[in-house]
Amino acid sequence: MSSNLLSYAGWTFLPNLVTGWLQTIYYGITIRAGDPKPQPGTPRYQKHRRRIHITVILAYLLYTVFEADYELRRKGDFYQDLGVVHDVDDKGIKSRFRRMAALHHPDKVSTLENRDASEAFFVHLKLAQDTLLNPTKRFAYDRFGPDVLNWQHCSSIHDYLMIGLQTSVPLYAGSAIFMILLGVTGYLQWGRFWRYLTFASLLLLEVHTLTRPYFPPILTTLLNPLLHALTLHPPLLPFQLLILARKATLTLFIALSQLGPVFMQSSPASLATTSSSTAIAPQQLDRLEQIAKANEIEVSRLLALDMAPFAGDEQGVKELRGRVREWLVQNTIRADPEVRDAVGRALGRRRVGAPAGGR
Repeated sequence: MSSNLLSYAGWTFLPNLVTGWLQTIYYGITIRAGDPKPQPGTPRYQKHRRRIHITVILAYLLYTVFEADYELRRKGDFYQDLGVVHDVDDKGIKSRFRRMAALHHPDKVSTLENRDASEAFFVHLKLAQDTLLNPTKRFAYDRFGPDVLNWQHCSSIHDYLMIGLQTSVPLYAGSAIFMILLGVTGYLQWGRFWRYLTFASLLLLEVHTLTRPYFPPILTTLLNPLLHALTLHPPLLPFQLLILARKATLTLFIALSQLGPVFMQSSPASLATTSSSTAIAPQQLDRLEQIAKANEIEVSRLLALDMAPFAGDEQGVKELRGRVREWLVQNTIRADPEVRDAVGRALGRRRVGAPAGGR
């Protein structure tokens, strides 16, 4: 239970954290030293971060499913403990139990510590044999797992199904109500169709698995043959398939909530918003140009008003121009630090003691 909580809690911070690390490593490998790296907020930076983030989320999705599968393989099942196939008959179960009992009987162990472990394993093998030899318990074990060993007052398949449905129906009803509330309130809009489709598929798979006297075809004709042909993975039982399917569904829902904002940033609507924001720039430039022209006209008009007293007086205009030129030289050019520095260097190079005309 604690590992599941840690796995779900990891979804809140691990994808963003790992994405930042991988993006830094990616830039360190692909960009040469001295070349500028894409800055946060730029289109190139956002594109790289979006792709790395999607890869991290999908990788973490696969990891959580693999973690659940590893936990199932670590716990094992009665068929693996006895070393028999899923369609073994009663004769094969009894024969295999006698062989295993001859190897692990407590009377054949000398030390006390090993005897306690051997006795516990022998009791477990005896429980496995008794469960698989009972058709009713075997049916319930294949579909509900080892929890059926703790169910009391169950003598028929109907009794086991009722107790199993009592634990499954509230889970699915609560999940459906929660999903509908999220849809009505506007949360988790992205991927809503795929959430409903996955939830309905999981529900149909569980109903079909629990109510049929045979294993689901997806297990017998697809998954188990692939596992046997491509890996060393032991074949799955129906209850193990359901556990993995529930885990994958819940993890997929969390992954969709993480992927939603990423894909919405690259959706046509967001791109249209970005293009509209960039289309504002030329309009602003045209407006600034109009304002600049209006200011230029206003300055020319004010200058004409100031020059009105000199209209028709060429001598006065000539004198005014000379005074303005002198004012510009005195207060603008000569006041410039570079000009003053150049004049100072020129005066410093004048020859000391030379006649005034030769300096």
